[in-house]
Amino acid sequence: MRKVAGIDCGTNSIRLILAEGEDGKIFRSTKTMKVIRLGENLDATGQISEAALQRAFAATQEYAKKIADFGAEKVRFVATSASRDAKNAEVFVGGIKQILGQSPQVIPGSVEASLSFQGALSGNVPPLPALIVDIGGGSTEFILGDEQEQKCLSTPMGSVRFTERYFPGEDGIDLASPANARASEQARKLIAQADAAVSLKNTKALVGVAGTSNTVMAMALGLSYDNQQALDSAVLSCEEMIAACEKMATMTVAERARLPYMPSGREDVIGAGALIWKEIVAAVADASGISQVRCSSRDILDGIALSLL
Repeated sequence: MRKVAGIDCGTNSIRLILAEGEDGKIFRSTKTMKVIRLGENLDATGQISEAALQRAFAATQEYAKKIADFGAEKVRFVATSASRDAKNAEVFVGGIKQILGQSPQVIPGSVEASLSFQGALSGNVPPLPALIVDIGGGSTEFILGDEQEQKCLSTPMGSVRFTERYFPGEDGIDLASPANARASEQARKLIAQADAAVSLKNTKALVGVAGTSNTVMAMALGLSYDNQQALDSAVLSCEEMIAACEKMATMTVAERARLPYMPSGREDVIGAGALIWKEIVAAVADASGISQVRCSSRDILDGIALSLL
């Protein structure tokens, strides 16, 4: 079997997968995540801060050692929303190249969506065509299709972006507040754009990938965030998922941090992410008539590894 390594650097976290596989399949893998908040204040300043750059470089140095010790034959570093939006992205790219020996690929939203879709379908395959939704720190990808054909749209809403824009310093979101009304209105506008691009009514399954949807699912069912098999087979009704999103949003940051399934560094932004997911679940249920929501622990990181195999 071949050994490959993939890195996904988003707005909130940088993640590493070390995978063994062949013929386009992953047989064994380990994943590591560090919260670096690359997109901290990016929405306001348009630039990646020096502190965020240093956090990214330090994490990449750690990952470079893990990759070398693992003996990966191929490495692919993918950077998404924050790197796409930053005016000083070239500083980030240059620093990563110096550490890793190769430039990170700052990919467009369409490529990010495709990798997320392929990663999600490498686990338990839902009824097709399926809508895969990847809520990140800075963007949310909507991908509808099957193995042969997909339609996608990347939208500028994410847990970090919405937290900084609508809920700065929030310690539990008031669902009746004007700030939540503004955030919900913006989310619905962007979901409507996604509907125009991919046609939500055509989906037979809704699958959330990445941190927000997986953590909310873990809370709703009392699962471990690291229990990949349980998360991949979990199903909730749309009503149950919406209720879980509201519960997560209204909890204080300290309450979220104490949850055994809350990855460290996500507790302060997942409230906004949960409200985005709530609006998506409601809109998809209304458009398509589906009654259940699934999630997948496999996502863009698995898609990156598969692209190397």
